Amino acid sequence: MKKYLIVFLISMVPLLELRGAIPYAVGFGLPLVPSYIVAVIGNMLPVPFIFLFARRILEWGKDKKYIGGFFRWCLEKGEKGGRKLESKAGRGLYWALLLFVGIPLPGTGAWTGTLAASFLNMDFKKSVLFVLLGVVLAGVIMLLGSLGVFGAISLFNK
Repeated sequence: MKKYLIVFLISMVPLLELRGAIPYAVGFGLPLVPSYIVAVIGNMLPVPFIFLFARRILEWGKDKKYIGGFFRWCLEKGEKGGRKLESKAGRGLYWALLLFVGIPLPGTGAWTGTLAASFLNMDFKKSVLFVLLGVVLAGVIMLLGSLGVFGAISLFNK
């Protein structure tokens, strides 16, 4: 149970998300389906809060003495992600959001995608749905990649 809690918590951390949680689960030999479900739930839990509150909190804190630099960095990342998403997507903005979240590269994921969606004033329910679909896709990609990497490593340990 403790390792599932770790999977859950890792999947909630910005920048790590599923890219850290699923390899952790595979590396520790946890059952795949429960680990995948726990990681997806953990990754999605912050999404509504990010969409509804993150921008306001970041705007409030950008001028504060100790936290201002980090908050400005987050605002710039969200604005940059939103502009990039919008420029590439055109009319398929929600599908672009799905792919942005779903292809697990550095700087992409549920946190950045949701923040970008809020900066673009996208519809809340539709954004959350497409972020969820992107998280599911990212989870599958990370699961397959982790199985491949850890499978290859196990060949060398024989």
